[in-house]
Amino acid sequence: METANYTRVTEFVLTGLSQAREVQLVLFVIFLSFYLFILPVNILIICTIRLDPHLTSPMYFLLANLAFLDIWYSSITAPKMLVDFFVERKVISFGGCIAQLFFLHFVGASEMFLLTVMAFDRYAAICRPLHYATIMNQRLCCILVAFSWMGGFIHSTIQVALIVRLPFCGPNELDSYFCDITQVVRIACANTFPEELVMIFSSGLISVVCFIALLLSYAFLLVMLRKHSGSGEGTSRAMSTCYSHITIVVLMFGPSVYIYARPFDSFSPDKVVSVFHTVIFPLLNPIIYTLRNKEVKMAMRKLVNRYIVCKEK
Repeated sequence: METANYTRVTEFVLTGLSQAREVQLVLFVIFLSFYLFILPVNILIICTIRLDPHLTSPMYFLLANLAFLDIWYSSITAPKMLVDFFVERKVISFGGCIAQLFFLHFVGASEMFLLTVMAFDRYAAICRPLHYATIMNQRLCCILVAFSWMGGFIHSTIQVALIVRLPFCGPNELDSYFCDITQVVRIACANTFPEELVMIFSSGLISVVCFIALLLSYAFLLVMLRKHSGSGEGTSRAMSTCYSHITIVVLMFGPSVYIYARPFDSFSPDKVVSVFHTVIFPLLNPIIYTLRNKEVKMAMRKLVNRYIVCKEK
């Protein structure tokens, strides 16, 4: 392969979600509404957990980190997608494409690992309640969160290292609204079978293993809780928390397994699944994980009321 082949494609053309003007306007309003909900709600969650002295347990520390990741995850694809609804020719530079791909997998994988940490936190709280504070101490929480970020960084670096070494010398159209490995690999001017195997092993295997591990762990917790179903309101709340976490796990990992744990061929539902993965999932996270929590909702009301009073003064 000649080195010149690597520099022939300097930008990629995105087909977007639809070519119809009316559909684009409707999608713009819907996705803008989603994005304007995701940003302030997650910022409010972080501020509430940081400022409220009663929300100091490891669970709230992990929820604040999840909210932070959701802000970044939704901001990787949504702003450009919203702008592109009003652009005739949707393009992204080669460097911009690689950056988008890197941060998408960095934040996405970090969030997957963090959800696994949160499952361990629920296990410690439910199965080892007397030792919970000792097991999930602040130091261990910080280490687990750091490992989640580190795992996401390593995973994303592998994806990008495989992509940048491929030659792109011919077609430059991506049948999507953002850059991802499944689209970019298809248009490379080379046999990408070895790279695809590594990417499927990296992205697909992480998704499948974490998915199965999380489902098994929550199933185990539900069995344990059912054995103590007569313990009152505390057990009912714990079971409700587990069910909500299982919902998020299915919604997060289902699309991820579908996209990355199979050969990178073109399937018609890909765009719909990608929208769910990159836009809908960050929208559901704060609703299911945090806004169903009474303590967080009460603390958020207090913070907002305090802010309103300060502004009136």
